[in-house]
Amino acid sequence: MDMNSLIMTDSPIRFPGLFGDWTFTASSKAINIGHGVYWYGILIATGLLLAMLLAMKERKKYGISEDNLYDGLLWGIPVGIIGARVYYVLFYLDNFKRADGSFDFGSAIAFWDGGLAIYGTVIAVVILALCLSRRKGKRGFKLFAMTDLVVMGLLVGQIVGRWGNFMNREAFGAETTLPWRMRLTTIYGSCVEVHPTFLYESLWNVLGLCLVLFVISKARHFDGENTWFYFLWYGMGRFWIEGLRTDSLYLFDWTFMGEPIRVSQALSLVMILVSAAMLFYQIRIRHASRASPMVNQPAAASEAEATESTGESTDTREAKAAESSSEPDCEPSADAQPETPAGDASQPESEAPPETEAADAEAEAPQSPSEP
Repeated sequence: MDMNSLIMTDSPIRFPGLFGDWTFTASSKAINIGHGVYWYGILIATGLLLAMLLAMKERKKYGISEDNLYDGLLWGIPVGIIGARVYYVLFYLDNFKRADGSFDFGSAIAFWDGGLAIYGTVIAVVILALCLSRRKGKRGFKLFAMTDLVVMGLLVGQIVGRWGNFMNREAFGAETTLPWRMRLTTIYGSCVEVHPTFLYESLWNVLGLCLVLFVISKARHFDGENTWFYFLWYGMGRFWIEGLRTDSLYLFDWTFMGEPIRVSQALSLVMILVSAAMLFYQIRIRHASRASPMVNQPAAASEAEATESTGESTDTREAKAAESSSEPDCEPSADAQPETPAGDASQPESEAPPETEAADAEAEAPQSPSEP
């Protein structure tokens, strides 16, 4: 049973096993102007901003130019949001129909009220990246180099965005007695204590982001390694977290071992299998190494920039050092005597013969003008 629909919109939130009677009572609306500005939207925007900042900081390591990054952000942000909303609406289509059966387009586009599916974002962004990477010239880029950068932004967006579910009192799990259980109030005034699955996913993605930033990306064997690791990591986390939720999307009326098949779990399983196979193929069968040209391109670009800033490369400095060390020592020894021309050993070079001096003096003497 989906308990999300039974929870009060601004239900008090408690964590009795951790904080006793302390109560969180903030409204889901941050600003009450017009229809209101929701915390959900603010947190999604914050996640996008942080994802952009991280991408700009890391782009050089993946050989992505500023123009390509800005193009990707310009298209990727709206496309990602649209994809997430379309995916959600398609699987919850009955929730967007009026009493007469007609489709309520206004409520379908109101994503700020909640209802974004991350799988919709992933699908939409992958399709967009495929299209943009096929462009020619400077506007084109390597697909997997870009996706290696994008998945880090996705993790940041998911880390922050899941707290929008917390503010909306949604996307929680089944009832539990664990110490970190979350207590909510229903529309009937009763309380339920449930799994804070939004917190599970946020923390899982924090760990995944740390692994990508400080482990996987530091020793990438090929472009696309971050991407496939993200699919593997997120798929594993989402598979078990989705099993705790009560608001899952189900795959028609299909069942497996008597249980209905959750869409997110089915997609997670596909992601796990495909990404694990790709990582195994690239590293164990193809023996992709860190010396491959695609992986070394960002490092080569960084080295070129360093060379331009210093004015000479390490190789040039080493060559000059070797050349100077191979030259003979031309300094005269203390006992060496200067050589003098034969036949003129007693006369310094700087002195000219007397005959020459007289001739020079006569030539330089002024002549008097001739008389008529």
